[in-house]
Amino acid sequence: MRRTFAGKKLMYFVFFTFIGSIVYTAVRIVAAPTVAPSSDVTIRVKSDYVLMLAQCVLGASAMLIPGLLRRLTRLNIPSVMLIMYAVFLYCAIYLGEVRNFYYSIPHWDTILHTFSGVALGALGFSLVTILNKSDSVMFSLSPLFISLFSFCFALSLGILWEVYEFLVDCFLNTNMQKYALETGEMLIGQIALVDTMKDLIVDAVGAFVITSIGFISLKYKKGWLEKFQVKRFGIRNRV
Repeated sequence: MRRTFAGKKLMYFVFFTFIGSIVYTAVRIVAAPTVAPSSDVTIRVKSDYVLMLAQCVLGASAMLIPGLLRRLTRLNIPSVMLIMYAVFLYCAIYLGEVRNFYYSIPHWDTILHTFSGVALGALGFSLVTILNKSDSVMFSLSPLFISLFSFCFALSLGILWEVYEFLVDCFLNTNMQKYALETGEMLIGQIALVDTMKDLIVDAVGAFVITSIGFISLKYKKGWLEKFQVKRFGIRNRV
């Protein structure tokens, strides 16, 4: 009960942090210069704050998703998953974009993408296990198939995120895919692809690690991922 209460407090804290950041960035967009002075390239310009605003709006909206899923689909999301979800969004959006950790902290983006691969792989396990254990489904999936599905699920969402970054960069003239240096210098050729491909690779590594652990857990009935399992109210599961 104490852990659940702590998880709710963390969710509220992250949500209102995003709301405050939305107000802050909306004000800063008005005052920020369109182009940074050549003498100080570290000054944030309007496009930086537009990206920040878009990310904070996305983050605040994402914080509402677990509650909506609980009401609409009767999913019981463990507090451990909620805490991981809130921490990831806080680190990726508030610390990464608002506090500029993507540039000031080495490998910050790589760490987050590896973490997201692990979390999405665990989520994929949960979703397919709901079907696999339900009496309403007339088939039983093997541990290998569940692991493969979970890996592909995590990697697919990682790809969709890269598509989102590409579209935001195209329409808002931002630099989410790091095709330019912080100074504004455009990268050319394969170097411009490094950030995107590195993100996809570490997504795959994180997903592979957690799905391999999940495979061993299911095959030998270890129960290692039970605390991360999303369950559904009102569904009787097979033993």
